[in-house]
Amino acid sequence: MPRDSLMGMEFWDEIVGQPAAVGVLERAAAPEVVPAHAWLITGPPGSGRSNLALRFAAALIARDPADRDHVYAQVAARTHPDVAVLSTERVIIPIEDVRKLIPTAYYSPSEGRFRVIVIEDADRMSEHASNVLLKALEEPPERTVWVLCAPSEADLLPTIRSRARSLRLVTPQPEQVAHMLQARDGIPFEAAERAARLAQSHIGMARRLATDAEALARRTSTIELALGVSTLGEGMGAAGALLKVADADAKALTESLDEREREEALRNLGVAPGAAVPPQLRAQVRALEEDQKRRATRGLRDGIDRILTDLLSLYRDVLLAGMGSGSDLINAEHAPAIAELAERWSVARTLGVVAGIEQARDRLARGVTPGLVLEALFARIAVDIEDLR
Repeated sequence: MPRDSLMGMEFWDEIVGQPAAVGVLERAAAPEVVPAHAWLITGPPGSGRSNLALRFAAALIARDPADRDHVYAQVAARTHPDVAVLSTERVIIPIEDVRKLIPTAYYSPSEGRFRVIVIEDADRMSEHASNVLLKALEEPPERTVWVLCAPSEADLLPTIRSRARSLRLVTPQPEQVAHMLQARDGIPFEAAERAARLAQSHIGMARRLATDAEALARRTSTIELALGVSTLGEGMGAAGALLKVADADAKALTESLDEREREEALRNLGVAPGAAVPPQLRAQVRALEEDQKRRATRGLRDGIDRILTDLLSLYRDVLLAGMGSGSDLINAEHAPAIAELAERWSVARTLGVVAGIEQARDRLARGVTPGLVLEALFARIAVDIEDLR
C-alpha cells in the first residue's frame, strides 16, 4: 500500500469497528475525488457517528494528508473557519438554529479545500427545521459538503434522505472498544472490557463506566433494583428509586457544565465574580438559564433512556438463560440472580417485559412524564400478565 494511503488510514485509528465506513470516507476525501455534496451517517447510539463526521470534515478540509491531524484538532475544538457544527442539548433542534446555519454554507472555504457543515443529532430537527434544511440541500454550493448524523435513515424526511449519500455504521465488538479505551485512555484492559460489555459497546458510555466509579455504581444499582422486584409495591419503589438514580446521573453530567457556562458568560459580559448582574444584562443571563433548564430536562430523559437500555440488557440475559442459550451474559456479575429469575419466569413473561421496555421508550420519546413511564413499566415487571387473564 502506498505511503500516503497508510498515513490516511492512521488518521482514522480512533474510529472503532467501522472499517467499511472508514474506507468509503477515505476514498471520498482523496484530493482527486469530488465528494457527494451531502452525507447521512447513521448508526446505533455510541457507534461513533459524530466522531466519524468530524474526522471526515477534517479530511475534506485538509489540503494535504499530512495536515489532517492539525486540521482535526481545530475542527474538534470548533475553531476552524471552514467548519460549522450544529449540535443541541435540547430535545429538538429549533428552526432558528438551522436558519442561522444555512448562510454559512454559501461562504467559500477560507483555508481548506471544502467548507463542511456537520449537524449532529439531525433526527432532533423539527419538521419545519427539516424543510428549511431541505431547501439548502436542493441547491448545494459547489465547495460545501453537508454531513448529517442520526440513529437511522427513518429518523429524517424521505426528501432529505434522497439528497444525501447514506453511510451506515455498525455496533463495534466489546473487545474492540476495550482495546481502544486501553490504548487511548490508559485504562487497564480488564476494567475496559467490563465497561465495554456493560455499555453494550456504546463508546462514550463505556469510557464513562470505566473512569467514573459513581456512574458504574448507579448502573449496578439499576440492575439490583430490578432483580429485587417481585411485588407491585416493590415495583413502585424501584420506579421511584430509579427516577432518583436518573436525576442524580443527569445532575452529575450537567451541574459542572452549567457552572462553567455561567462563569464564562458573566466574564464575557464584563461582570466581575460575585458582582450583581446589571439590569441591562439580565436578559442574556436568563436566556442562558432557560437553555440550561432545557438541557436538564433532556438530561433526565436521556438518563431514563440509559436505564431502559440497561434493563433491556438484563431481561435479554434472563431470556437467554431461560432458553438455555450458551451466549455470554451482558450482566455476568449477576449470573446467579439471572438464572434464578429465568427459572421462575416463563419465556412469554420475559418477552412481555421486553415489549414493555420498548413501549416505555416510545412513551418517553412522546413526552410522557418520566416517573409515570417507569411506574407503568415496573407494574408490568411485577405482575405476570398471564395471571390476570
